[in-house]
Amino acid sequence: MPETVTTPRVLPEIKVERPRLYKVMLVNDDFTPRGFVVMVLKAEFKMAEEQANQVMTTAHQRGVCVVAVFTKDIAETKAANATDMARRKEYPLLFTTEPEE
Repeated sequence: MPETVTTPRVLPEIKVERPRLYKVMLVNDDFTPRGFVVMVLKAEFKMAEEQANQVMTTAHQRGVCVVAVFTKDIAETKAANATDMARRKEYPLLFTTEPEE
């Protein structure tokens, strides 16, 4: 009787990558009141008053500021929600997203 040889099946190793992160950016404008910008940062990004003031001031001085870093879906949702809050009050405040390097 012939001898049966069995070899174990080797499953391919699955490599899981971390999701790419995206920055939410606050773009400065000269029309939206600073108090409103701080209110949006506190409401949408759960920032403390002092941190929101620092982010708003940095955006005002440099033209743009990183607000936070999230996965793509969360970053896009938060940026859209924050921008929509401003649009409802007819302010040109803008939040954008871009990939983190």
